[in-house]
Amino acid sequence: MAKNLLIVESPSKAKTLKKYLGSDFEILASYGHVRDLVPKSGAVDPDNDFAMKYQLVSRNVKHVDAIVAAAREAEYLYLATDPDREGEAISWHLQEILKSKRGLKNLQAQRVVFHEVTKKAVLEAIANPRALSQTLVDAQQARRALDYLVGFNLSPLLWKKIRRGLSAGRVQSPALRLICERENEIRAFTTQEYWSVHLDSHKSRTKFTAKLTHWQGQKLAQFDVPDQARQSEIIAALDGQSAQVAQVEKKKRSRNPAAPFTTSTLQQEAVRKLGMTTDRTMRTAQQLYEGIDVGQGAIGLITYMRTDSFSLSDDAITEIRHYIDNKIGADYLPASAKVYKTKSKNAQEAHEAIRPTSVYRTPEAVKPFLSAEQFKLYQMIWQRTVACQMAPARFDTTTVDIVVGKGIFRVTGQVQTFAGFLSVYEEGVDDADDDEDNKKLPELKEGENLPVDKLYGEQHFTQPPPRYSEASLVKALEEFGIGRPSTYASIISTLKDREYVTLEQKRFLPTDTGEVVNKFLTEHFGHYVDYHFTAKLEDQLDDIASGKRRWVPVMEQFWKGFDKEVKSKEDIPRAELTAENLDETCPKCGQHQLQIKFGKRGRFVACSGYPECDYTRNVGETAEEAAKAAEEPTVVEGRDCPKCGGQLVYKRGRYGKFIGCANYPKCKHIEPLEPPKDTGVACPKCGKGHLIERKSRYGKLFYSCNTYPDCDYATWNPPIAETCPNCQWPVLTIKTTKRWGVEKVCPQKECGWKEQIEPPAGKES
Repeated sequence: MAKNLLIVESPSKAKTLKKYLGSDFEILASYGHVRDLVPKSGAVDPDNDFAMKYQLVSRNVKHVDAIVAAAREAEYLYLATDPDREGEAISWHLQEILKSKRGLKNLQAQRVVFHEVTKKAVLEAIANPRALSQTLVDAQQARRALDYLVGFNLSPLLWKKIRRGLSAGRVQSPALRLICERENEIRAFTTQEYWSVHLDSHKSRTKFTAKLTHWQGQKLAQFDVPDQARQSEIIAALDGQSAQVAQVEKKKRSRNPAAPFTTSTLQQEAVRKLGMTTDRTMRTAQQLYEGIDVGQGAIGLITYMRTDSFSLSDDAITEIRHYIDNKIGADYLPASAKVYKTKSKNAQEAHEAIRPTSVYRTPEAVKPFLSAEQFKLYQMIWQRTVACQMAPARFDTTTVDIVVGKGIFRVTGQVQTFAGFLSVYEEGVDDADDDEDNKKLPELKEGENLPVDKLYGEQHFTQPPPRYSEASLVKALEEFGIGRPSTYASIISTLKDREYVTLEQKRFLPTDTGEVVNKFLTEHFGHYVDYHFTAKLEDQLDDIASGKRRWVPVMEQFWKGFDKEVKSKEDIPRAELTAENLDETCPKCGQHQLQIKFGKRGRFVACSGYPECDYTRNVGETAEEAAKAAEEPTVVEGRDCPKCGGQLVYKRGRYGKFIGCANYPKCKHIEPLEPPKDTGVACPKCGKGHLIERKSRYGKLFYSCNTYPDCDYATWNPPIAETCPNCQWPVLTIKTTKRWGVEKVCPQKECGWKEQIEPPAGKES
């Protein structure tokens, strides 16, 4: 048995380290957390300095037993869990477990920290171990205790007052509030009409369009041309007037690269550019960090992916600059290294930004050893890292004012004169408008006359704020200080798993359940779902980690007010939370007021006189529409249930009308009103059925085998009966995106083949 025992979190990292450390080290994995709070009330005792009761994580008992057995044979113990608070806490739990075992009480554990899984970093960490950081452990303990106390006190209250199975969380609840408040903004938004006036002109073979910015000596504001009548009046006054260049202004502009990736910005870009969820992004990044065999044994390809620092090590900057100078060109290398200031006031500067462990390990070189997702994410990290140390992109911008009668039209053009960092990487953006300033203009001179090809107006309507995407939600969470970047993926997963939100067209929409829960929390626990309060609490946890505060006083301050608030809400009537009065009298009984109520299937309209009056209808449906629907035939003529032979009837459910068996619940046969559309494409998995068009529970189209449940093959994109030229899969799909246009795509993730059919709108192929 080796005299040195080193413990890491994951078995894949253990394999990588074994290559570096050799036979002198026995390397075992804890497989994540080894202990957690007992899953019942009383696991955290506020009356006893918040003492915490732990138990072994059941799935990891055998791994803990193996570590204990190996520790009995070892002379030296190294704890090399991940370099963050969670990792520090896991090391502390391991130490506590080992100290409780007979014969191991005096075994001294040494903490080993490295931020990249490379031989140099690992050997240097082994040579310089340290003691466990109790402040980091205390910060993690405090976070876990806070989450436990909030969950175990608020969730039962939700069960009593709204519905069983609901939950509230310290950071998930403010995140839900963000989504619900945005939805309320959208509902309250009033669309306003306005118009813009444009001039089409040309010089030689170059056409361009200018926009009216000044009229009769006054600069036009957004709503100064409010309707068609006003724009027609302006165009009539301009009609027949000549056009002349009044002013030409030329400037040189530069654009600097974005900073290297932090956890937050990596998640945002992966959502925007790669279509990956935050959860998939972090899982894939973990694989790249822990080590992948790239032909010479396993090696970590990126630095630790949980960081809020923009810093790069001096060695990394030297290597990146050397690569740019030798592989890209001296013109692309700035005179000095670029330094990025970390925005987060609590950033751990000892950590680096996320970067490749070696920039000379190019994406093309490692592509044969990576899955499609691993390659895409590694390529993006590599490109962003290289670009952050490159020269700025340079542009020539031209702004031209054109006088037509009493109006001034303006057109702005931009020409890239030096690509700089843009030759490697360009940062994505959320909800971007088309950039009208990037058009190329002809050479124009002041006093020059221009032809008036066309004068016209364009109608516009103000738009409500967009719903949050995963990328924009992560950005908002970071800006408000809700949670920490390493927790964003779990926050989003919890909201989806609890069915508090759904994703429609990749945007978050609160469900009825989510809105009712948010209403309860904001009205009765507003202080604890307040964005500033949540951010302040995160700052206090950071202060505990840095040693500026002690964790028990922070817990006492929180618990004193929270416990009092929870107890004061015990007597709130359930109806106050789950019913909302409408200004409408029940059309059936004519006596009682209608209410929007909340049931196990969501919100619905019902008579407040229930059970004396049982009138109900769907939310958003008028009394006339409900009455008309009730008069429609309920029996499907000439058809029997294919399962039991019973009568088929028309039914109305949460997602609209459908056909079902009258013998429900004994027979649960259901089918859509219209038969699903057959694509005519044979199922590539079973070869027996055809792929048909279906709708998901949230209304999104997908395509699956008509022999389901015998065959479960499905794809989101429309299938075509063509064989993939790369992997020979018998079906391709048609994928349409704003960025890439219309493409033929192989649905096999590990293949990744695609071919453009049509370019994006407004771009030439």
